[in-house]
Amino acid sequence: MRSKNKKPHLNPPLKGEETKERMVLSKNIISSYTESILDTFSVEKIRRDFPILASRVYGKPLVYLDNAASTQKPASVIEAIRHYYTTEHSNVHRGVHYLSELATQKYEAARVKVQKFLNAGSEREIIFVRGATEAINLVAATYGKKNLKPGDEVLITGLEHHSNIVPWQMICEEKGAHLRVVPIDDNGDIILDEFNRLLSGKTKIAAISHISNALGTVNPVKQMIEMAHRKGVPVLVDGAQAVPHLRADVRDLDADFYVFSSHKVFGPTGIGILYGKTQLLESMPPYQGGGDMIKSVTFEKTIFNDIPYKFEAGTPHIEGAIGLGAAIDYLNLFDWNRVQEYEQALLQFAEGEISAIDGLKIIGTAKEKAGVISFVLEGIHPHDIGTILDREGIAIRTGHHCAQPVMQRFGIPATARASFAFYNTREEVQALVRSIQKVKEVFEHV
Repeated sequence: MRSKNKKPHLNPPLKGEETKERMVLSKNIISSYTESILDTFSVEKIRRDFPILASRVYGKPLVYLDNAASTQKPASVIEAIRHYYTTEHSNVHRGVHYLSELATQKYEAARVKVQKFLNAGSEREIIFVRGATEAINLVAATYGKKNLKPGDEVLITGLEHHSNIVPWQMICEEKGAHLRVVPIDDNGDIILDEFNRLLSGKTKIAAISHISNALGTVNPVKQMIEMAHRKGVPVLVDGAQAVPHLRADVRDLDADFYVFSSHKVFGPTGIGILYGKTQLLESMPPYQGGGDMIKSVTFEKTIFNDIPYKFEAGTPHIEGAIGLGAAIDYLNLFDWNRVQEYEQALLQFAEGEISAIDGLKIIGTAKEKAGVISFVLEGIHPHDIGTILDREGIAIRTGHHCAQPVMQRFGIPATARASFAFYNTREEVQALVRSIQKVKEVFEHV
């Protein structure tokens, strides 16, 4: 991801009045640069791939700005699932008949697509799960169960989603281990010196988000992984918010585990991915028993299957895997440098427009951000903001975003959150701004 502070090159600042003139020039150049990106990206063509974006809500065009919660689906994903159910459906790995072999082929082809998408070393390192939440629970319940003992520590950060807090709390309580939390600063950035300080001989695993769902902070995960590995600590990365915005390369990051959810990356719900290094997955006990995770069963002993199947008990979410594979096929059509450029330009435009609203404060101003703007409006509860915006056809998220410790860090109960994808537009940002102004007008008369 590019930092939001990375702008076109400007000359060094001067003193006095010349400095003021240079600042104005800088702002104009940056604005012009952003405008050119917004003007040249083929967003309208992309929008035609997503049928739901043509919807109307309360008689007004849908403005969907809740992408951090779940992204919309392109027609190709919808068609892949329909085609599977109408021409290919059968259970996988069990039958010798045509449909079973065809479904198995499509299911395993999806695994290979995910492997290549993440640049994993082998398809054996790709485990299908229900989502990022189950993936983290799986690692906590298996790796944690095997490796944690009383007095050991698990290290997380103050930016984490509940899904990357609660499973570690549960296993720590069970094993008598301790959860340690790396603090964040007033901008919403992780304090790296504290991360390094808290890594110790007692740390058995670090679990960190790639991008914060509540603030949009892009964490320096590659640097953090290097710091952890120098002290012999494996790292799990929660990539649920990152995969829709950047191309995660697990081998370049050297992540030990990486997780994400299909529904946040333009695929179907109920399916997700756990990537793990081969030697770690092979060393971990199974998560659930039954079905495909066995080689043989007697009343005396069960011999478990090889990875990845050791962690895939029961009939899997076959159509979900196929739909995720179709989503990856769709994403592979794009130049991701251009996508990131556009999303950063849209974010800069949106932050500029929204921050100009009197009484509005953006929560989370990290040095590097992805497409999330969390904000509060003086004297107005976020739920009221969301309700009024909904009547204007604008879908945002309000609440604590399953990140209550983040809210506590900033001394607020909740925020309103607008989150963007590459199909969102400058006009939608302007509609959001107009509707926030309407919220203020409503409450001026209350």
